[in-house]
Amino acid sequence: MSATTLKFHNTLTREKETFSPIDPSNVRVYACGPTVYDYAHIGNARPVVAFDILFRLLRLVYGAEHVTYVRNITDIDDKINARAKESGITIRELTDGTAEIYRADMAALEALPPTEEPRATEHVDGMIAMIEALIEKGHAYEAEGHVLFSVPSMPNYGGLSRRNRDELVAGARIEVAPYKRDPADFVLWKPSDAETPGWESPWGFGRPGWHIECSAMSARYLGAEFDIHAGGLDLIFPHHENEIAQSCCAHGTEKMARTWLHNGFVTVEGEKMSKSLGNFYTVHDLLEDWQGEVIRFHLLSTHYRAPLDFSKEGLKEAKAALDRFYLVLRDTDAHLPETEPDAELVAALADDLNTPLAIARLHAIATDANKAANPAKKAELQALLKASGALIGLFGSDPEAWFKWSPAGSAGGLSDSEIDDMVSARVAARQNKDFAEADRIRDALTEAGIVLEDGVGGTAWRRS
Repeated sequence: MSATTLKFHNTLTREKETFSPIDPSNVRVYACGPTVYDYAHIGNARPVVAFDILFRLLRLVYGAEHVTYVRNITDIDDKINARAKESGITIRELTDGTAEIYRADMAALEALPPTEEPRATEHVDGMIAMIEALIEKGHAYEAEGHVLFSVPSMPNYGGLSRRNRDELVAGARIEVAPYKRDPADFVLWKPSDAETPGWESPWGFGRPGWHIECSAMSARYLGAEFDIHAGGLDLIFPHHENEIAQSCCAHGTEKMARTWLHNGFVTVEGEKMSKSLGNFYTVHDLLEDWQGEVIRFHLLSTHYRAPLDFSKEGLKEAKAALDRFYLVLRDTDAHLPETEPDAELVAALADDLNTPLAIARLHAIATDANKAANPAKKAELQALLKASGALIGLFGSDPEAWFKWSPAGSAGGLSDSEIDDMVSARVAARQNKDFAEADRIRDALTEAGIVLEDGVGGTAWRRS
């Protein structure tokens, strides 16, 4: 689909621009990944799902072998150090465990694994080399065991966030320290004491600052300048601003990434997520009660740049919508014809990843499939629906398995075999014209949250 024109809203220019990759044979994307000291919450999941759509779209347009998507894992962080010490384990033990759960949780949301998933701890040498280059070029300096980036050395610092100098200093919440030459200067390297993890460096035993990690890892896998850098709106300043400063000054380039994409903020149940409010939702916990595809659908129902209010009611609506799609796909020939995704749906995604419009198109296809009287036409529309949903990571489940899924904690409910037995008993009662017994069984199943569907081929059931 190389003829497809992609347009993205570029945070750097504040405009929607036609996307033209530096090298169409290797389209390069970097997204900031998690700091793995705890389970990922729903705010962490939003960029993963949003930029999974970007990854899928680029693979469709340029070919899967021509897209390199890097999403890092931050496993050097003071929160990690504190949590590991509190738990009595090493930082590697902590981060290995949480990173494994993170990958499993994101896979449950139908997010494709990135092409590369570098860990910060495995790229410290690259960070040290980049810091040395910045010192050599006059953009960084050593002071009392620290190395700091000299913000005044970069005249166009602040170009991404477009903040003035006072806003830059105030917004960064930068530690006031006597060894700084300028209040806006930020840390590239800091000393570690005997109890804090660290690495040997030209400036003593220490550890890198957060910002230098992404600069070093993106350069390692994508080069000094690449196509797209993505992340949450909250990362524009200071993280992404500082990444640009470090990378451009170290490499002598005008840009780090040509296009910057940022997803909007997430609230939960109408408020900022907070454990004290009882609305702190981790993906791991949500997956106990909801299929991953339901969570994904809820996240995609709002445009990635807009604010999203994540709620249990929204999950119920997502489940109901997906049920409708799976009902259309339930009665399908096992050998649906091969087909490409719907052109209107692709066009919606090509216009700055407009997933709400893409979902509206799925609804239109499903409606047409339901109305189709001709079996061949119906199969054609079912195939189109499945192929189009696949492009945005939907409809990957077997319909029967979808409708028979139940939450992990629902041990008190009816099992599949119990339901099958009751359905069989109802069929037998109807055949014996014992309609009172058939109705009693149906009512009992309805009370248990089981929906029966009588058709030509027999009676099917699904969990509501």
